[in-house]
Amino acid sequence: MDLSDIRREYTRGGLRRNDLPTSPVPLFRKWLDQAIDAKLTDPTAMTVATVDKEGQPFQRIVLLKHFDDDGFIFYTNLGSRKALHLADNAKISLHFPWHGIERQVHVTGIAEKLSAFEVMKYFSSRPKESQIAAWASKQSSRLTARQALEGKYMELKQKFSQGEVPVPTFWGGYRVKLTSVEFWQGGEHRLHDRFLFSQSEDDNSSWDIERLAP
Repeated sequence: MDLSDIRREYTRGGLRRNDLPTSPVPLFRKWLDQAIDAKLTDPTAMTVATVDKEGQPFQRIVLLKHFDDDGFIFYTNLGSRKALHLADNAKISLHFPWHGIERQVHVTGIAEKLSAFEVMKYFSSRPKESQIAAWASKQSSRLTARQALEGKYMELKQKFSQGEVPVPTFWGGYRVKLTSVEFWQGGEHRLHDRFLFSQSEDDNSSWDIERLAP
């Protein structure tokens, strides 16, 4: 089959200006709840895009762990490629591809490191196996074989078999302070609905809203 022949109609409904709140977070919350209710696979999964020193973009899938009016939160190894990129360029892009309900959300913002307290609070809530895995993996570094990773994990599992697993000094998280949020709703005949919330230049607490052509 020719890839150019693969297409489908989007028929689940539209998005109108009167449907929009004055800020993006309430609509994102509503859409995420609907994605969860629709039993989509990994509804909190988002593509995280960063840029290296040479301007080369990189993308990877990360899970959203919290959001509110202050921003969107995710966690990672602070020695990972994404963290090294953010140390030089804190601008970041997030993308939620909710194909099953014919929606997408695209976010741009500035990534700020979370406090030690916030990191500790979340780390302590993780399953013990995930806590140990954070210690075992030097994220984005080269591995000679999978057995090396598994061996390190088993070694640490034995080490931490009694008591709590401490938070690694090289593990943390980021809060993405929003600068723009775009909501995309699929429409019939490729007449999709797109609305862009952009932070007002005059008032950081208010948002400008524009309809974009599909």
